[in-house]
Amino acid sequence: MILQRLPVQGVFQTNAYFYVDESSKHGFLIDPGAEPEKLASYVQTQGWTIEKILLTHGHFDHTEAVEALSNRWEIPYLIHPNGKVYLENPDYNLSRFCGADIVLTHATYTDDGNTTALSVNPSFQLTWLHTPGHTTDSSVLYDTENHVAFVGDTIFKGSIGRTDFPGGNERQLAQSIRQILSLPPQTMLYSGHSLPTDVQTERTRYGF
Repeated sequence: MILQRLPVQGVFQTNAYFYVDESSKHGFLIDPGAEPEKLASYVQTQGWTIEKILLTHGHFDHTEAVEALSNRWEIPYLIHPNGKVYLENPDYNLSRFCGADIVLTHATYTDDGNTTALSVNPSFQLTWLHTPGHTTDSSVLYDTENHVAFVGDTIFKGSIGRTDFPGGNERQLAQSIRQILSLPPQTMLYSGHSLPTDVQTERTRYGF
């Protein structure tokens, strides 16, 4: 597999991730938060085909480039069902407070425990783990075979997500972090705004 982190700059800097099957060069784009031309150009340079856009949650700094890329490549974008209110309501996705309303109305919804696989290689897949707390729709995208987890804004290297936005909940966040830290210790954690870390490091940090 190929895993590439590409920071993009909108109102905030956010990590977008490409997760690509090395044999077929088909893959997923996770959390394209801004700069659609930069992301599309990178895909073209690498010779990849992106089959689906996957969203860890619906805040605008993770979704701003979604519509442009979904239309350009004619591919779906997927999110937890609770993401509907975030994608469609600028107050919930916070875009209203940061310059321009962002509304996305054509999402495909997928629930906790479901898997999303590549059409050309169904064994290349990610499992959705619902991890509310930062938002009600927050999800981890977990590769059970390679022990890779895209954790959005639930947990970062050395810190945790905020709970003071719409739908945030401290108790739920604590439960979700414990769920993430229950993954195998070698699992790599790729977040929306920090450098990578791993489960064992964060277990030690929090005395888990």
